[in-house]
Amino acid sequence: MQITSIRLRRAGGGERVRAAASICIDGQFVVHGLRVIEGPNGLFVSMPARRTNGGDYRDMAHPVTAEAREQIQSAVLAAYQEWAKARGAKAEETVTA
Repeated sequence: MQITSIRLRRAGGGERVRAAASICIDGQFVVHGLRVIEGPNGLFVSMPARRTNGGDYRDMAHPVTAEAREQIQSAVLAAYQEWAKARGAKAEETVTA
């Protein structure tokens, strides 16, 4: 699996949400709705989720292996760090991994 591009944009959703992200995998499959969140132990990437009728959140898409999750998280966080430094002129930017 190769993450071929990452799109970051400013996000609402509370003071802990730093950005919304979309990733393109192998130039063929896009996943929207990832979020960069400031947690108690630092930044992490949240997978796309929806609220259930019971009020809980369930992931709509997620990596099956720990290695795939780490690959996605490290790529998105690296792109976020770059984007956060250069942010201001654009509300949305595409970063090629």
